[in-house]
Amino acid sequence: MVMGILNVTPDSFSDGGQWLERERAITRGHEMIAEGADIVDVGAESTRPGAQPVPTDEELRRVIPVIEALAPHVRVSIDTTKAAVAQASVAAGATLVNDVSASLWPVAAECGVGWVAMHRKGTPADMQDHPHYDDVVAEVTQFLVDRAETAAGAGIADVWIDPGIGFGKSGEHNLRLLASMDHLVATGYPVMVGTSRKSFLGRLAPAGDGTPAPVDHRLPGSLATAVWAMQAGAGMVRVHDVAATVQAATLVGPNRPTTVGPAPARSPRYPEVAR
Repeated sequence: MVMGILNVTPDSFSDGGQWLERERAITRGHEMIAEGADIVDVGAESTRPGAQPVPTDEELRRVIPVIEALAPHVRVSIDTTKAAVAQASVAAGATLVNDVSASLWPVAAECGVGWVAMHRKGTPADMQDHPHYDDVVAEVTQFLVDRAETAAGAGIADVWIDPGIGFGKSGEHNLRLLASMDHLVATGYPVMVGTSRKSFLGRLAPAGDGTPAPVDHRLPGSLATAVWAMQAGAGMVRVHDVAATVQAATLVGPNRPTTVGPAPARSPRYPEVAR
């Protein structure tokens, strides 16, 4: 599945300000539906490195009218870390809580909706200040399995895990997680991956003068990593460029392996994960 990113923000790293005005956001949402998005992910608080928190009332003012307009036409997720925003968004029509804090499972359980648990080390203000792991694959996988098991135990049937590419990770950490995507898939929980337009792609494939590729030149890397994740068994990719990714997903689908590694039935523990 392809999740389209709809940032109703003034400061998101890729498209900050483009969709802040309500009608433009709704129009962009309908464009993503026409391009084939399975889910539209509406968020009003940037989680880019260095981003500042948004007051609850302002976040609600930005997202609720957009969710109400789009929910009759497509599945909508709410990208938030605030319980009040998640609850109001579900009341407005959202059926998935995309939670970078991995803490809102009680809200999702209470409201009877799906939940995405993402791994993040630190907060947007400090998460890229020298992130360290002894074993990033093992630690991220264990964290996500613990959260997913808790959510499933609370009665949430639709639980997703997301390794949080770029959230408290170095470029090397991101690549190790992508290379070990099959270990996440083998947990038995559906995996969502978001690499779209992220800065590590610009550093890996720099511009001709050797400087990191700017945001609007990162589509090839975004597609390459999305296809990699799909081939490894990820069930959903979160992207800005919906039409191009839907086309890639359509091509990957018939050629995707039916199994990736020894996939258990559901939710085993992973005390150690080999790389």
